[in-house]
Amino acid sequence: MADLDTARPRITIVGSINMDLVARTPTLPAPGETVLGSAFRTSPGGKGANQAVAAARAGAEVVFVGAVGSDTFALELRETLVGAEVDASLLREVEGASGVAVITVDDAAENSIVVVGGANETLTELTAEELAAVAEADVLLCQLETPVATVVAAARHARANGTLVFLNPSPVQPLSDDLLGLVDVAIVNRDEENALGVDALARIPHVVTTLGADGARHRSADGVVTAHPSPAVEAVDTTGAGDVFAGTLAAAWRDGPAAAVRRACAAGAVATTRDGAGSSAPTVTEVDRALAGTRDA
Repeated sequence: MADLDTARPRITIVGSINMDLVARTPTLPAPGETVLGSAFRTSPGGKGANQAVAAARAGAEVVFVGAVGSDTFALELRETLVGAEVDASLLREVEGASGVAVITVDDAAENSIVVVGGANETLTELTAEELAAVAEADVLLCQLETPVATVVAAARHARANGTLVFLNPSPVQPLSDDLLGLVDVAIVNRDEENALGVDALARIPHVVTTLGADGARHRSADGVVTAHPSPAVEAVDTTGAGDVFAGTLAAAWRDGPAAAVRRACAAGAVATTRDGAGSSAPTVTEVDRALAGTRDA
């Protein structure tokens, strides 16, 4: 574990990195329906990479462990991490396709997403150097867009070395008793909270539930539930807002759960006012400005 007296928290993220293929439409298509789009763009994403960029912009020192393919997307994905001052020295390049996410965003800023794992699926074990990065961090942050066995291995190594384990269990799936027993902080949305169930989440000391425009709810280790508001904003794209929330929360956790959730709510709100996923993450100054207009409920 890193020295807690260092100026910046150290976060290691074991997770996914994708190229997002984004179409804008008036409404999300129903099953079997074709709709005409108004715009298309590509944008670096993936839940792990989005959270890494957000944590770095929130002031943390971030190391990213993941994999890209040998295709034309790989260089841009790597450069995006480096450009955000994320340490990408442990980003692997493997033969084949990088991960992609096919995203539709409608005029109400809602979205639907299909993820194809690609190179992310090759992250089936961690090297000694990657495990060292976990052990040296204050926080390990993982999601479920990479093989779950690797997430468990990373979390087990973190626990053995005094590193806090943050898990964003998305895309949601049943969690093993082994993994549940290793997580210090779970970050879920309302659907994920309902899918995982009260009994499973009760095994995790801290649960932070994002509530969209209503902010977030924190359940502490002693069972106290606290609601935190979100700044009122005009949302244009909610894609990646949850990832911005997660990365900011991990970066700010050292200041205490209440302060961390407040900052994460503000960062997530600002992110919805911009197109893009990881690229929508705000800076520390931008979050400070957003917080100036909010107070706890």
